[in-house]
Formats: sequence, C-alpha cells, structure tokens
Amino acid sequence: MTAATLEMLSPVQQVRAGRFPRRFTQLIAGLVLYGITLAVLIRSGLGNAPWDVLHQGLAQHLHMPIGTVLIIVSLLVLLLWIPIREVPGLGTICNAFLIGLAADATLSIVHQPDSWALRIAMVLIGVLGNAVATACYIGAQLGPGPRDGLMTGLHRRLGIPIGPVRTGLEVTVVIAGWLLGGTLGIGTVVYALGIGPLVQRLLPYAIVPLSSSSR
Repeated sequence: MTAATLEMLSPVQQVRAGRFPRRFTQLIAGLVLYGITLAVLIRSGLGNAPWDVLHQGLAQHLHMPIGTVLIIVSLLVLLLWIPIREVPGLGTICNAFLIGLAADATLSIVHQPDSWALRIAMVLIGVLGNAVATACYIGAQLGPGPRDGLMTGLHRRLGIPIGPVRTGLEVTVVIAGWLLGGTLGIGTVVYALGIGPLVQRLLPYAIVPLSSSSR
C-alpha cells in the first residue's frame, strides 16, 4: 500500500477532495486536543510553547484569558497572509477559533500542581499531545493554521528555507512574549526541540488519503 501524502489544494478543492466527514471530524478533534494540551503545558508552569509565551505575555497586559488572546493573534496573523497571497481554508478558520476556546475551557478547570513530578509529566503530556494534535489537523488536509500558513507563505515568497523562517518567527515571538512577562523555561526548550521530530514521525499515520477522482 502506498503511503498517503499531503496534497497541494485550493480551499475549494480541500472541501471537495473526498472523505469530508472523516477529515472534518479529525480536524475538529485535532484542534480541540491541541487547545487542551496547550493548556496542560501552560499549567505546568515550566515554560510555554514559543507562540504561547507571547500569548501569555499579552494576556497579562490586556487582562484577557490566554485563549482569547490566542484567537485575536490568530486573526491578526491572518491579516499578514494578505501581502504574501495566502488563502485560508476551512481548517484555517476553525484553527483560529477552536484552539483558543478549548484552551480557555481547559485552563478554567486545570490548575498547576504542587508536585514537581506532576509538573514535569504535564510538560511531556503537553508536548506529545500537541504533536498528536498537530498531525491530526494537518493530516485532515483542510488548510494550515494561521501561523503555519504565515511560515510557509514567507518561505515561498522570500525564497528562504522553511527552517530559518520558522526559527526566526519563533525566536521573535518568544523574545517579545518573555519581555511581556510570558513564561519561558525548560518546557519551551523541550517543545522547541521535540515538536518537529514528533510531528514528522506521527504525520504519516494521520494523513487521510483523498479520492483521486475529486482532485
């Protein structure tokens, strides 16, 4: 059996490419899981994912829930898609809202434990769960998230390899978030080092094959 691959599709093609109920369900499950595990990592108190260092720093100054700030930042990032001529898909719009809503819901019921062992476990659960969630929503092939699209769009428009683009974006948001008071720590390092290899390993199992006749 030939392994499924990610297809380059327009937003309309993404919806028409077959197996939509299966793909949409996987997309929603992945985005909700992403928000939940993002919140678990935040509640560890040992360091957030790079973009969430920024979200937390902004949340403290704006006096808003982190998930709400995440949604606002997602919409602002989508505005940056305009000059690089990226087009959002259904998954992009769902990403912009669902992750923040799931994160806020989880943060309202999960609190930072006193035990260091539990806090370290939360880092590991957060990173691994985030990788599973990322593989799920990417594998649904319904459009990239706002930050993913910004990264790939800059890569295509500027001709810069995707690695330096991602690193540049994440270093920028981490520094900005840390200056604003976001939590930077060992969890941030574990996330930065682990998320790429984990998603690369998990993604082939999460890609939903598309119907060749609908492309």
